[in-house]
Amino acid sequence: MKNQTSITTVLLMTLCDNQETIHVLFIFFLLIYLMTVFSNFLIILLVVTCAHLHTPMYLFLGNLAFLDMSYSSVTAPRILFDLSTQHWSMSLSECKAQMFFLTYFASSEAYMLSSMSYDRFVAICRPLHYSQLMSWSMCTQMVTLVWSFGLLTTTVYILFLRRFTFCGPKFIQNFCCDMPHLLQITCSDTSTNFHFLLTVGSVLGSAAFIGTFYPYVRIFRTVLRIRTSDVKSKAFSTCTSHLTVVLIFYASVSFIYLVPDTSQFLSWNQMLTVIYTLITPLLNPLIYGLRSKDLKAALQRVLHIHRLHPDTATRR
Repeated sequence: MKNQTSITTVLLMTLCDNQETIHVLFIFFLLIYLMTVFSNFLIILLVVTCAHLHTPMYLFLGNLAFLDMSYSSVTAPRILFDLSTQHWSMSLSECKAQMFFLTYFASSEAYMLSSMSYDRFVAICRPLHYSQLMSWSMCTQMVTLVWSFGLLTTTVYILFLRRFTFCGPKFIQNFCCDMPHLLQITCSDTSTNFHFLLTVGSVLGSAAFIGTFYPYVRIFRTVLRIRTSDVKSKAFSTCTSHLTVVLIFYASVSFIYLVPDTSQFLSWNQMLTVIYTLITPLLNPLIYGLRSKDLKAALQRVLHIHRLHPDTATRR
């Protein structure tokens, strides 16, 4: 190993070689990214500025929108740059940095979805104690813990990544850097470290998974006991948006990490990575925006005020 030379640059897999298709993909990804940033920023703006949205559910939703916007910003600008320049390479330091932020935002989103599940559980199964259990101070502590656990998870991966030596091959079988792809280009003995990382990832991932889906088991059991159909449908409708987002998130994550990274599944892996890193952050605000009457009402109120007082809105 002493005779092996450490690499400083990694080569990424191209999305396609056809020039016309490249132009189409560039426009498509650019529109997706702009829509993602705009829709998530709009949700954050509404949650911050509208007083009636200062509730636990929308506090979590505002943080989820920020995570989606940040997560997409880790990959989309780089993809657009590589499509326009046909560069498809980055330094090893840039690759590690991208892996850090991808892991950080993805793990934080998993914990945030767990917090949102608990909020729905308390609202439906413990409605009389909701104001006590989900006080503003409790919610801010939960949000702080979410970001802290996300940072802790990522720090563990980064500390163990520093123990590896990267000497090739320089080629990564995807268009972005993630932990499995970095392990492919290391020449160190990864067996012990890999099993440790797998154990840590499994424990933390299982905790987030159980914390997200177990409340829904309790919610469904509670809702099925309700005899009034109107109340039952209203209870289900309050969970539909969040459950849809949860299923999309875990389905894409599962496919990314469970589908073998071989030549047979290479195109599948690329397509799922696009869905996971670009499409999902756009779907989340659209799902909540279409389902939430409070968000629609807040947006209509803001637009109505802007029409009535355009000069005031402009000065602001």
